[in-house]
Amino acid sequence: MNLSPSDVADPPVPAAPVTGRALPNGLAAFLVFFSSGAVLVLETVALRLVGPYVGVTLQVTSSVIGIALAAIAYGAWAGGRLADRRDPRPLLAPALVLAGIATAVTLPVVRYAGEVLRGGAASAILLLVALAVFVPALLLSAVTPLVVKLQLADLRRTGQVVGRLSSIGTLGGITATLSTGFVLVAALRSTVILLALAIALGVTGLVLGWYLHRQGVVELPGRGRTKAALAVLGLLGAGLSTVAPNPCDIETAYHCAKVEVDSSRSTGRTLLLNSAQHSYVDLADPRHLEYAYTKWFGAVADVAAPAGRRLDALHLGGGGFTVPRYLTATRPGSDNLVFEIDGGLIELGERELGVRQGPDLRAVAGDARLLVAAEADESRDLVVGDAFGHLVVPWHLATREMMAEVRRVVRPSGVYVQNVIDYPPLRFIRSELATVAAEFRHVALIAPPEAIIGEQGSNFVVVASDAPLPLEAIRKRLAEVDVRAVLIAEAELDEFVGEALVLTDDYAPVDQLLATA
Repeated sequence: MNLSPSDVADPPVPAAPVTGRALPNGLAAFLVFFSSGAVLVLETVALRLVGPYVGVTLQVTSSVIGIALAAIAYGAWAGGRLADRRDPRPLLAPALVLAGIATAVTLPVVRYAGEVLRGGAASAILLLVALAVFVPALLLSAVTPLVVKLQLADLRRTGQVVGRLSSIGTLGGITATLSTGFVLVAALRSTVILLALAIALGVTGLVLGWYLHRQGVVELPGRGRTKAALAVLGLLGAGLSTVAPNPCDIETAYHCAKVEVDSSRSTGRTLLLNSAQHSYVDLADPRHLEYAYTKWFGAVADVAAPAGRRLDALHLGGGGFTVPRYLTATRPGSDNLVFEIDGGLIELGERELGVRQGPDLRAVAGDARLLVAAEADESRDLVVGDAFGHLVVPWHLATREMMAEVRRVVRPSGVYVQNVIDYPPLRFIRSELATVAAEFRHVALIAPPEAIIGEQGSNFVVVASDAPLPLEAIRKRLAEVDVRAVLIAEAELDEFVGEALVLTDDYAPVDQLLATA
């Protein structure tokens, strides 16, 4: 008898090998959501953990992302491999408990290692970030493939199961990223976030193990001594976290901040942000300028408006509010408006650095690039650029488009001064000078002579105006406040700048220009 193809039944699709009962869908979804979210909490907090020791630069951010992705990749591979070789159920609870222990140990490890690995060397950055992220992220990333394996009871639903759990894991990561960035970091210290995460992971693992045992599915592996050792290790990590060296007095939304008393000047205070000296103020004498670059700022301000004559000044970056307090003290009636992105620093300044807001000094929390756009045309006699992310001028405050906004706000006879930090071969300061000169007609540079010839790194102060600068008057005032400072302009400045890149919103490789190698 002849049969047509339509008369022949399709061959049956073999079912996937089943290792045991699948987890309830809700539990499986929770484990994937929670473990994936925990990885992103670690990744976000890691940047704050390592920042005080290696800075918060593009290289550090890239390292955190890269190391976290490497941990996710290796964890997913290891989890999938184990799931194919063993029953995944006995592995789930230990993975969560071990991840909790690793998270608890992370904080003291990073803080002790950070004291040794301080600096911006690439090897130090990568090693410190790996210590902060890799092990707990790897353990957590192994959870998803273990859960997926348990839920694959039928090859005909493989795509549906994998797709659903993958989307749930992604949603967990998104939720954790937004919650950490918008809520947790602003409300809690990094120590609290990490310890809370470690406890949550440990408790989840123990509850999961108890649940699976109650279901008659599995018992937590390991001898009593092993379990006790793990418990002791977790407690030890939590204990060390409380005594590990902490570089912060306060953690704001953007900085690890600390205020130190000057041992040689009882009223002197130094503000450290991410362990780098940022500002110095004298609580009893706001006229006192300690750092060289603040003296240069003061010298330019003194020439632009002699003491006693009011100024309308705009400050891009507040920090310790050294220069706003100086102008307030030396020029009563001045209007000092400060744009500071970190509201926590404003509160710290009011609490510990002698900042008193009023008609002559107002601070607004927000990004200077956005806030300056709302300022009226030709409304300021002096604009002071002193905003930094660690030791780097934020790239969006260094571009020609930003300089155009500053020029719009400065009065025709007004002055713009900007603090820049750079190191040999001085590529960034040259580019920033070229960028400022693309908008302002007259530009000058103040720095130590050794820095100008490329022998050392330093602060540099850019001075710019649409009106001719009173160069000789500035030089005379500089000689009175800092004999080491020199001012270059005109042909000498053109030779220094050369063919440097003009930075734009489309292309501003600030971190790369600052790289010393």
